[in-house]
Amino acid sequence: MIDPSAPSSPLSPHRAFVVQLRPETDVVAGYLIGRVEHIVSGQAATFDTLEALLAFMARVLAERGAGPPEAADVRDATR
Repeated sequence: MIDPSAPSSPLSPHRAFVVQLRPETDVVAGYLIGRVEHIVSGQAATFDTLEALLAFMARVLAERGAGPPEAADVRDATR
């Protein structure tokens, strides 16, 4: 659980997704069907399992380094 008294870090749009669920989705039963889109890149995919949704998110974040280009420059400079 997130501690509400802890200082929050800014939420990067480079790690933001929109998830749209179809009406037949039944979260309690573990049945997810819909569409996901990465906000910054516009990459999108449909999914019909939680695993497919998470796989898309993991792939996009890995491809993009999970941050803006300047963040990658800072990471590379500190190595």
